[in-house]
Amino acid sequence: MFMRPHSPNLDVESILPRDAGEARRGGSGGGRGPNGQPEGAADAGPTVADRSIGALIAQTRNLGPEQVERILRHQRETGMRFGEAAIALGLASADDVMFALAQQFHYPYAPEERRRANPELVALNQPFGVQAESMRAIRSQLMMRLFNEGQPRRAVAIVSPDSGDGKTFFAANLAVVLAQLGGRTLLVDADLRHPRQHEVFGIDNAAGLSGILTGRTEARVIQQVAGVPNLFVLPVGVTPPNPLELVERPAFGLLMRELLTKFDHVVVDTPAGCYGSDSGVIAARCGAALVLARKDKGRIAALQDLVANLAETPAVLAGVVYNEF
Repeated sequence: MFMRPHSPNLDVESILPRDAGEARRGGSGGGRGPNGQPEGAADAGPTVADRSIGALIAQTRNLGPEQVERILRHQRETGMRFGEAAIALGLASADDVMFALAQQFHYPYAPEERRRANPELVALNQPFGVQAESMRAIRSQLMMRLFNEGQPRRAVAIVSPDSGDGKTFFAANLAVVLAQLGGRTLLVDADLRHPRQHEVFGIDNAAGLSGILTGRTEARVIQQVAGVPNLFVLPVGVTPPNPLELVERPAFGLLMRELLTKFDHVVVDTPAGCYGSDSGVIAARCGAALVLARKDKGRIAALQDLVANLAETPAVLAGVVYNEF
C-alpha cells in the first residue's frame, strides 16, 4: 500500500504575533499614518526621537525637577552637554547616557535590569563592546555575500561540528545585530535535540516549531523580543523524539519559504553536527549556511567533514567563523 508523506497545510499568518501582519515585509501596513506610526500615535505625545537627551536621562534615572535644574546650571557654567554634566554631578552614569542616545537613534539597547536576565545577548546588552563589534563585522560580510539586492532570498543556518562551539550564542547575537539594521528579523530555533534559544531570550517554550511540523495548530508561536521591535523568535516547543524526520519532511522547506516572504532576515539555529545529519538537512532547506567552530577547541577533521557534507547540499556556504568568545 502506498502512503503519501504527511505535509500539513501551513498557515504562516496564524503563527505570527497578532500585530505582526500590519508591519510584515512587503505589506501595506494598514492602519498606519504617513510617518509609519500607527494611526493615532501622533496624539500620544512626542516620540522618543523627538525628546531631548535630558528628558530621556531624567526619565531613566527618575530625576526630580531640582536635580534636573542642578544639571542645567552646571551645564551652563561649564559648557558641558547635559549628559556630561549629569555624570560629573553623579546623577547619571555613562551607561545611562548611552542608553538615552540609543533610544533617540532607535538602536535597541537593553536596560540594566534586562542584562542580568539575558546575559548571553551581548549585542543587546553591550552593543559598543568588542564582541558586538565582531558580530557587526560578520553581519557586514553576510549582507554582501547573501543579502544583496538581486540575489535569491535565503535563510541562513548556523551550523557547527561539535556541541560547545557557541552556535546558540552566535545565532542569537547575529539575529540581534541584523534586527538593529532595521529589517524584520526572525530567529528560528531548529535545534530539535537540545533547544536553548527560549532560555537565551527568556520566552515561552510551550509550543513552537515541532508542533508546526507535526501538523498541530500552533497559534501565535512566533514571539516578539521585548525591547527590540524588529526581532522575533520561533522556539522549538516540545522536544520531539524524531528530530531528523521532522526537518526532512516537506513541511519544513515550505515553512522556510513562507517565512522568507514575511521577514527580511531569517536566522536558523541547528543541532551540532556530532548529533547527526540534521544540520545539513536544515541548511539545504534554508538555502545558505554559516559554519562556526571554536578556536583552540574544534577538531580540524570534524570541521572539514562538516564543510564537505555541506558542499553536497544545495546550500550556499557563506563562510567559516572561528569563535574566540
